[in-house]
Amino acid sequence: MTIPGDNGAADPRLERLFARLARSAFRSRFRLGLKERQYCLDKGAEVVRAHAADFIAQRLAPAMPRNDGKQTPMRGHPVFIAQHATATCCRGCLAKWHEIPQGIALTEAQQRYVVEVIFHWLVQQMNAPR
Repeated sequence: MTIPGDNGAADPRLERLFARLARSAFRSRFRLGLKERQYCLDKGAEVVRAHAADFIAQRLAPAMPRNDGKQTPMRGHPVFIAQHATATCCRGCLAKWHEIPQGIALTEAQQRYVVEVIFHWLVQQMNAPR
């Protein structure tokens, strides 16, 4: 998967975030399995990105998401795995890791940021040696 328009320039905010995530024993243990990698290859980058945007809009964007803290499965879709790896799985993790306050609906810009974080992790996983 590639990021359309990506010129290779690293976003300093993402670099800092991913450096912090790498130091977390819990977050750094997540990896895409063969099934999830194949799903990404079969569906393509834009479809997977659209799935991420839909999941975020439905499960994370409301001010008080249903089942917050338990709304993101640990498996079943590459985006779910990415959400746990990037601490974008619940509003508590968004507050702790991304400084996005709880109790307020996510703005469009915040939703785009979350999707970009998830997609960045997925691209890293897809490009990593197996």
